[in-house]
Amino acid sequence: MSFSMRLIVVLMGASCLAGPVGADTIKLTLLGVGDVYNFAGNGTQGGFARLNAVAKAERAANPNTLYLFDGDMLSPSLLSGFDKGQNTVDLTNLVPFDLAVPGNHEFDFGPANFAEKLKASKYPWAAVNITARDGSALPGLGGVLVKEVAGLNIALIPIAQDTTPDVASTGDLVFLPSVETGIAAAKAARAAGADLVVGVVQTDIYNDLKLVHSRAFDVILSGDDHIYATYYDGITAYVETSVDARYLAPVDLTIDVTVKDGKKTLKWVPSFRFIDTAGVTPDPETQARVDAYQAQLDTTLNGEIGSAATAMDSRRNVVRGEESTMGDLIADAMRAATGADVAIMNGGGIRADRTYDAGTKLTRRDILTELPFGNVTQLTEIPGSQLLAALENGVSQVDKGAGRFPQVSGMTLVYDPTAEVGKRVSEVKIGGDALEANKLYKVAVNDYILGGGDGYAALGGGRLINDSGAGALVANDVMAYVEKLGTVKPTVEGRIKVLGH
Repeated sequence: MSFSMRLIVVLMGASCLAGPVGADTIKLTLLGVGDVYNFAGNGTQGGFARLNAVAKAERAANPNTLYLFDGDMLSPSLLSGFDKGQNTVDLTNLVPFDLAVPGNHEFDFGPANFAEKLKASKYPWAAVNITARDGSALPGLGGVLVKEVAGLNIALIPIAQDTTPDVASTGDLVFLPSVETGIAAAKAARAAGADLVVGVVQTDIYNDLKLVHSRAFDVILSGDDHIYATYYDGITAYVETSVDARYLAPVDLTIDVTVKDGKKTLKWVPSFRFIDTAGVTPDPETQARVDAYQAQLDTTLNGEIGSAATAMDSRRNVVRGEESTMGDLIADAMRAATGADVAIMNGGGIRADRTYDAGTKLTRRDILTELPFGNVTQLTEIPGSQLLAALENGVSQVDKGAGRFPQVSGMTLVYDPTAEVGKRVSEVKIGGDALEANKLYKVAVNDYILGGGDGYAALGGGRLINDSGAGALVANDVMAYVEKLGTVKPTVEGRIKVLGH
């Protein structure tokens, strides 16, 4: 479907976004946020109660405020593992966005669940680069949204991540190239008369920079990278919007408007503000709901299942780039549950992003926080050649911190991150013996990567020893493993080595 057919124009009166029409100077505030997973934040920062408080305050301070969501909230979190993200919709409905862009995690529970959440949302979702298989628009998912603010036409260009089918369960949905499609939409909006063009984007920083350098956008608000950053090159203002609403960066544009011979000219400068939400008083109405969710979880999940005799690490940069003690524990539990020769767990499926001191008492909450996706352990039998190809995929994007990085059990591997992709793994041993290309191995994996998620197509086509109905949740296997042992003591033991290190 063409861009022009998907253009949605919404004119909002002064009662919604106030400002003197034809004013010489207009102040516009853009508040972006994304990657909000944990409904309660970390206890002192972030979470929806603090986010809603900031959004209310910004709108009260300046009615010419646009509140924009740049992707990822339905998953993963401990509570979303139970309600498939409904809690995030309920909490954001209290202070609705002007526009929300789906991130890859909006599809962790499949397109049908996303469609349900679209209907439940009291705000519009949109993406210029997501279509049905036949190219038609998805019901309830818009395209470019143009809002009139104080007499200015503000074009919001919603851009989703084109790698989403590789990392989530998108079914038959088509994701067009993020950069090319987004730039084309921005240029078309400008040609159609937009006074300002704002990208609301869920892509990695490499694509963000391509969008910035295109000079097609005035402002870009982006999620995905879980960092806080601001940037302005004199043409495009850019914000990377942090994670879990820990840090917020409202952008104030002071816009001077002149009209000569019927032609409108704008000159503007950005002012970036920094809000550490540790200093924000939570919104009372939202906090009451958060407290109710917390009590519901506490009743079920705080029971101890064992202890860790050694320190453990599940930090994002570790599970996506090197052997992790938490990764070892999870992979060992999967192998023990299935009797497999080896096990592979994608590092991106390990989510708590924390460390555990030696002596930590482990609870069900801990394990479900680490493994919130509801993935099932499956056992397949494939030849060594396919297993090697799977491991090559696992280390193919280690330089990008991709979630496909493998945490393993029952094997050791050596790889060179500087070598050509597909030729990085130099040695694999299974139970101490060299990998044999034609030998069949029983491999425990989760259903997500068995289905080709995170680029693991090489795992497919084997003899599936248990189907998805026969497998248990990975989290259940880990909890059972910890309960059986009572005390676990994983250590980094050289399962994954970098060549020459």
